[in-house]
Amino acid sequence: MADRSKILVTSSMDGTDQPSYLTLPDKVDAHSKPVGLVVSLHPWSSGLEGGRSEDLEALVYARGWIYLWPNFRGCNNTPQALGSHFAQQDILDALAWVQAHYRVDAERIFLTGISGGGHMTMLMAGRYPDQWTAAAAWVGISDLTDWHETHKEGKYGEMMRQCLGGAPGEREAIDAQLQARSPITHLAHAKDVALEIAAGRHDGYLGSVPIRQSLHAFNTLAAAAGAELISDAEIEQMSRPDAHLDNPTAADQITDESFATEIFLRRHAARARVTIFEGGHEGIATATMAWFENNGGA
Repeated sequence: MADRSKILVTSSMDGTDQPSYLTLPDKVDAHSKPVGLVVSLHPWSSGLEGGRSEDLEALVYARGWIYLWPNFRGCNNTPQALGSHFAQQDILDALAWVQAHYRVDAERIFLTGISGGGHMTMLMAGRYPDQWTAAAAWVGISDLTDWHETHKEGKYGEMMRQCLGGAPGEREAIDAQLQARSPITHLAHAKDVALEIAAGRHDGYLGSVPIRQSLHAFNTLAAAAGAELISDAEIEQMSRPDAHLDNPTAADQITDESFATEIFLRRHAARARVTIFEGGHEGIATATMAWFENNGGA
């Protein structure tokens, strides 16, 4: 794998220098043939220096694409993090910087992230759907109010309160921020995006994000696209510790070599897809790349 380099991008919001890591393919410069770009977003408790997705980075490099790892205000424990307008704009600013310095194929700009990065992937897909050729959100948080309820006694609840200045229900301004920073508020605008939403079926028990966060996110997209929803009964069944459907459809029993593990639920709505697989709080790099290559990256 090529060495990655640190870049500093001036924020168009507050003029501060915001860091990103950039991994370039061999022999790429401002005069090269246009190449694809993968924007990969760090997890909830990480920043620029943590949570590196080395498997995905290696696959992107092998594909001859650019790999961008922005900081977007770092760990989610300050007001300017956690999907704020500052964090959103940092990602857009970093993307614009790369486009200004290298020949990026505008038809092959991809977005992905795991956990908190999955939250931000869904948020950016909903807020800026025209920016992305395809996106893949892994074990992401779609509803911050619901997630705070899950973790109100633990560190994630405390981190959210640090970002928002208090807990849900304390002030109208806090509730408004929770709504604005929750992907589920905006996902209907991403109904035409090739968006994969995926989660391991044991997450929420062996991980921090219950899979209903992914299932409800998909249903928001399905409703906007006029597609069939995952039923409340199916969500309840998948939310059990032994997550499985009592009556799986043919689509739920598909084999997907890119996942290299058993699939327990898969549904489609327009260009979106949800997959619940055998696993926990994790992403699968090979499946991310397969999704990108099958949705504009070939």
